[in-house]
Amino acid sequence: MSKYKSLQVNETNPGSYHNEIILKNIDDLPKGDVLIRVHYSSLNYKDALSSSGNKQITKVYPHTPGIDASGIVEKSNCDDFNIGDYVIVTGFDLGMNTSGGFAEYIRVPKEWVVKLPQNLSLKESMIYGTAGFTAALCINKLINAGVANTDGDILVTGASGGVGSIAISILSKLGYSVIAATGKTDEKHRLIELGAKNVISRYDLDDKSNKLLSKGLYVGVIDTVGGNILATALKSTKYGGVVSCCGNVMSGELITSVYPFILRGITLCGVDSVNCPKSLRQTIWNNLSNSWKLDKLDFLSNEITLKDLDTEINKMLKGKMVGRTLINLQ
Repeated sequence: MSKYKSLQVNETNPGSYHNEIILKNIDDLPKGDVLIRVHYSSLNYKDALSSSGNKQITKVYPHTPGIDASGIVEKSNCDDFNIGDYVIVTGFDLGMNTSGGFAEYIRVPKEWVVKLPQNLSLKESMIYGTAGFTAALCINKLINAGVANTDGDILVTGASGGVGSIAISILSKLGYSVIAATGKTDEKHRLIELGAKNVISRYDLDDKSNKLLSKGLYVGVIDTVGGNILATALKSTKYGGVVSCCGNVMSGELITSVYPFILRGITLCGVDSVNCPKSLRQTIWNNLSNSWKLDKLDFLSNEITLKDLDTEINKMLKGKMVGRTLINLQ
């Protein structure tokens, strides 16, 4: 097979973009060690930005987005992977300036590829995708910092999104008490079903009082939104607590003081899923396939095909996306 199906974003006029499904030649894929027949991908916020012409994410168009992909190796120029291996690719430059997972084929460097753990299917790996992988990295930070499931409440912001939903589910499975913060009030029942002990409004975390500290409520925080909500979470973290920061949906700015750090001894941990070392990647994926694996992954996702992507991208850009969107490319 020399041709494959792909979603392509075209810049029709300066500042105007159009998505279409086209046939492309495999030979036109970028150089790389491993050619992978993609079975599943997933939709992330970066994909939505790339699909709408955000030049901070993707510099050159036409382009195929998709920062996640799982599939089967069809060709390999290295000893690390063999034809027929089941693999996962997330992060690095996939789908940003390298042709991504919204296509039936990708070709990438071997350093980007992780072998699929035995207890995880290709479909399940993409229900997790970058969102689930990031959630797991955040949880890993809390656990490695010594936050135990008997210590108190963990706050998860942006709870109805992909990272938040999976973070709640894994934390609940591991026996943690979770407080979910969301702007989508109609999501309360779903978040409780995912494992949250309580659901609060994101507006309760948008403190503009200029207080240097608030009442300590949380032993740990997973923050996906940044901005003043992260600043409020820092002020509301108990003595010795740990905050994992992985997103900037609200804002990339953080205006705070040193007092949560020097009076309560809290720790702020940054989480990066793009350039995460391969050894840690494999460890996290192994966790997601074993002791951290969720029983009802399908509950977290909505499965679509390439032709449905435009609708889902528009939902995500308007802040109306709930959970995970899985793209079936078989």
